[in-house]
Amino acid sequence: MNLVHKTKKLYLPTHLFYQFSTIAIIIGVTIFFSIVNDSFLTYNNISDILRSISIVTLLAIGVTFTLIVDGFDLSVGSTASLATIAAASCLVLYRQELLVTLLIPILCGLLVGLCNALLVIRIKLPDLLATLSIMYIVNGLHLTFSKGSSIYEGMSGAKGHFIPSFLFIGQGSVLGIPVPVIIMLIVVLIAYLFLEKTTYGRFFYMTGGNREAARLAGIPTDRYRVYAYMISGLLASIGGIILCSRVGTGQVSAGAPLLMDAVAAAYIGYAMFGAQKPNIVGTFLGSVLIGIILNGLTMMNVPYYAQDIIKGSILITALAFSFIKKNRK
Repeated sequence: MNLVHKTKKLYLPTHLFYQFSTIAIIIGVTIFFSIVNDSFLTYNNISDILRSISIVTLLAIGVTFTLIVDGFDLSVGSTASLATIAAASCLVLYRQELLVTLLIPILCGLLVGLCNALLVIRIKLPDLLATLSIMYIVNGLHLTFSKGSSIYEGMSGAKGHFIPSFLFIGQGSVLGIPVPVIIMLIVVLIAYLFLEKTTYGRFFYMTGGNREAARLAGIPTDRYRVYAYMISGLLASIGGIILCSRVGTGQVSAGAPLLMDAVAAAYIGYAMFGAQKPNIVGTFLGSVLIGIILNGLTMMNVPYYAQDIIKGSILITALAFSFIKKNRK
């Protein structure tokens, strides 16, 4: 009896450690950076952190949807780059209005997601290889179209310009809150409510948890896998639109550096609250953690090339917490 009691006492703090480790790390690094730099916890800096993670969070939520159905999407960064070039081209090269400028990149993102799904589901390529192939193809497409150059106002042959309504998406604010942050929070809320509170959201989890059992239960598993990849493409394209609007330029390969951060945030979500599964709240807090650390390191003048070492270490730590806990079950 005493052995059982001691085991329970030992299990409780260990369980709590795994369940709230990510939150504890967020609190710890926030305290550390606020001590090192007095301006870290100012409103302006917090706003900058949230603005900086808004695009990464959108891409990470897309990756999370594919992870939920037991897939993976490596093409989110290149899809964001494609959307950035597409949006800039619509305005600067073809002088289109806002609606077309938003619609074309979104359609591109959905098409990329559909291509990923067809390769994975119909041709049955491994998701890692399929999305890696699409990543290279999409990179080649947007580089070929732009001839390897950024698209900006005043460039040779450009008659259009970035209209104020488009720039407002990435640079504007409502009641002091940056528009990208508002978009991010809306997407996080919708994705959370959909996955956790609706029957269709549970179908996504059932598809990833046991595909054959879900299929025998009457769930169209292939359809939900297609949805997951198309949602990933959609969110990556929205991220690309925001990125283009923020910098006012269609930068080639602008989304490439976002892939690592998005994947890291999604996998950090595994360790959140002991969920042992991809989840939206964990992904969002993973993005917050990465944003806080990168912002703090920048304020400490740590070179940008050294920051990747820190991000890699964070990902290893998060995965270690998650899989050690999983193996102990």
